[in-house]
Amino acid sequence: MEVQNVSGENENVKQKENDSCEEQTDAAAREDVSSAGSKAESGSKAAEETTARYNRLKLFDKVIQKSLNRFIEHASFKVFASMFLPLYKNNVKRMEEIHKLFTDVLQKSIQEDIIQLMQEGKFESKFNELDKLENEAKDNPDLAWRPSGVPEQDFCSFLMPYYQKQKAYMKLELKRIRAENAALAERVGAGRKSIAHTEQRISTAVDEWKATVTEFETLASSLCPARVFDE
Repeated sequence: MEVQNVSGENENVKQKENDSCEEQTDAAAREDVSSAGSKAESGSKAAEETTARYNRLKLFDKVIQKSLNRFIEHASFKVFASMFLPLYKNNVKRMEEIHKLFTDVLQKSIQEDIIQLMQEGKFESKFNELDKLENEAKDNPDLAWRPSGVPEQDFCSFLMPYYQKQKAYMKLELKRIRAENAALAERVGAGRKSIAHTEQRISTAVDEWKATVTEFETLASSLCPARVFDE
């Protein structure tokens, strides 16, 4: 009897171990299935987000169209007829035609206004610029700017790069102007030297001319004494 009880207990222990192994296997399988499903869902969401990122203009058109449709739905025939009950009671069919014409013209005018606003605001180029900035940010390891909660610091952090660029630009302009002034000063100095040299040459030529005249007068007086003419 004791042997039978021991063997029975061993069989129960083995059965429990097998059951626990099966439960663990089932749990692992369920986890694999759920993780695979979550990965698939996350992958599909990521794909949708990526598609949405690179089709901002289409997404914007879709949102605008949906909003426009909802707006037109609010202008339903029931609401329109309630505003013109006498006409509605007299001729329902005519009122339906008027409502259809009204909604068509309203939708067309709103769409034209939206297109004009998009053209004036250059939405397409702005969306393309956003795509470009996003692509550039992927390769940039630095964190994007975020407000600190202190307006003074945020304002300074926003304006400081601009002022630094202006400072660098002014330094380059100052360097260029100084170089131009130095070149002009050198040209002026060269011109002054040239003028001084010319003045010296003129003075030398005048002195030589005066000396020549003096020599000529001396020679003339020696050849023709004044008493000859007096006689």
